[in-house]
Amino acid sequence: MTSTASSPDTRQGQAPHDQRPSWQQRLRRFGYTAGPGDDVRERLVPPYVRPGPRVWQVLGIPPALADRIARWSGWGGPLLVTLMAGVMRFWHLGSPKAVIFDETYYAKDAWALVHRGFEVNWDKNANDLILQTNGHVPIPTDAAYVVHPPVGKYVIGLGELMFGFNPFGWRFMTALLGTLSVLILCRIGRRIFRSTFLGCLAGALMAVDGLAFVMARTSLLDGVLMFFVLAAFGCLVIDRDKTRAKLAAALPADPDGRVRPDADTAENTRFGWRPWRWLAGLMLGLAIGTKWNGLYILVAFCVMAVLWDVGSRKVAGARHPYSAVLKRDTGLTFLATVPVAIATYLLSWIGWILSPTNGSGGYFRNWATTDGKGGSWTWLFPDWWRSLWHYEHEVYKFHVGLSSPHTYMSNPWSWLVDGRPVSYFYESPSPGKDGCPADAGGKCAREVLAIGTPLLWWVACFAVLYILWRWFFRRDWRAGAIACGIAAGYLPWFMYQERTIFFFYAVVFVPFLCLAVAMLLGAIIGPPGSSDSRRVAGATSAGVLVLLIAWNFIFFWPLYTGTAIPIDDWRSRMWLDTWV
Repeated sequence: MTSTASSPDTRQGQAPHDQRPSWQQRLRRFGYTAGPGDDVRERLVPPYVRPGPRVWQVLGIPPALADRIARWSGWGGPLLVTLMAGVMRFWHLGSPKAVIFDETYYAKDAWALVHRGFEVNWDKNANDLILQTNGHVPIPTDAAYVVHPPVGKYVIGLGELMFGFNPFGWRFMTALLGTLSVLILCRIGRRIFRSTFLGCLAGALMAVDGLAFVMARTSLLDGVLMFFVLAAFGCLVIDRDKTRAKLAAALPADPDGRVRPDADTAENTRFGWRPWRWLAGLMLGLAIGTKWNGLYILVAFCVMAVLWDVGSRKVAGARHPYSAVLKRDTGLTFLATVPVAIATYLLSWIGWILSPTNGSGGYFRNWATTDGKGGSWTWLFPDWWRSLWHYEHEVYKFHVGLSSPHTYMSNPWSWLVDGRPVSYFYESPSPGKDGCPADAGGKCAREVLAIGTPLLWWVACFAVLYILWRWFFRRDWRAGAIACGIAAGYLPWFMYQERTIFFFYAVVFVPFLCLAVAMLLGAIIGPPGSSDSRRVAGATSAGVLVLLIAWNFIFFWPLYTGTAIPIDDWRSRMWLDTWV
């Protein structure tokens, strides 16, 4: 290992301005400026931002207490935000006491899965019977053809096992995962921004997003998918921090104690088994096992993780970072993600695989021994594998050919501006009934509308442009990571614009939109070292914007929760004609 202190590398004596890489010099014309970067350790593992002493002085908090608050805020702040989100999500969770929208599929499929191991066909009047008897209904035995993998339905079924086959039971797990998603987002934001405040801000924005809120209170699969995607992203962010810390610890220090780049260390340091990356593979497998569009996210996150490794080794001084990553990291990265995800997906079908093959098991379970019998290669694969492959092929044909019109279908071009939300539930109670005020003067409107908090989503449009600029011109990895999360959950739907698709699919990238808005608000507040007048103006502007978003969520609260309101009040919330 070559020590930087004794190395003849001529870059060591150059001025800070000349130490910038060539791409930074090219970007200077666009306003890019880079610091001297004397200590590579701080570039690999940036310190967390802590409030300055003046903040505590203004608040009248003594130094000892201020230090204790700062140490505990890393978890205390996110937990407080999560508590707020949880109270809202679990408040009257069983209301409306109805089977709303696609709960008619997933709630019943979940109940069948946790009892029989496969989905079944229910009678047409099953929903009314379930609600009347609080779920005490016999489970049919006739297997049903379903087009989504089982993981999300198993998750919903856990809540039903704990709290019964009723609206609260089948919504419990989505509410729990929706609440935990806020905690995960707070911690992710804190880690990538190195700021507890911005991390909590991102989580708070998600807590008051209407789409995330409604999806957490409805037993649909997309909220479960969002949780696994966000958890996988968080695992990769932690893995990035830990590998960069390992690189920083391995780099040699000069006589002054400063860590400098070292090519030999940067290219040959091994990171070991990287357990957080294996956990990310597990989460991605669970995401794919919930809905197939998790495949796009798997690919995007794998590419992102490789590029993070390249960037880490480059910062540490690697002369050939791509070849170093290819030799040291790529094999294990692939092993920890793709095979783990595939194995997790296959394991999720265990109930179907173990079901009988005599025609009384899961749908298509006996295909290999009936219609699929024979063939020259059948001896290579077990019957369950061939039957499952046939099932998946039929499901694929269904998905790519789904084009039947639906009242609430929408084009992905309209999603970011809340163009066409989805009405999950609507009824018009008379005065004095189902929460309609007796003095309403007419019928009320009671609706559960899956729509993002409008002001938040409209601000997010500008935030997306900001992070794209920040990533392209400033090469900010945080902006690139957020853009990757948005793109992985959003862009694939543009390939299926003729297909029947819905706005609520966008919940998968809602956390990344909230991170983008938090990053934009951080820029509005101003960087550390800004003048007092700049910070006051920025903080005031950002604060007013956040308060407006919170007010907007409160204003639309009746439409998120199915609260009965006079019809005129309902009309006042239909800001766009396409929302009706």
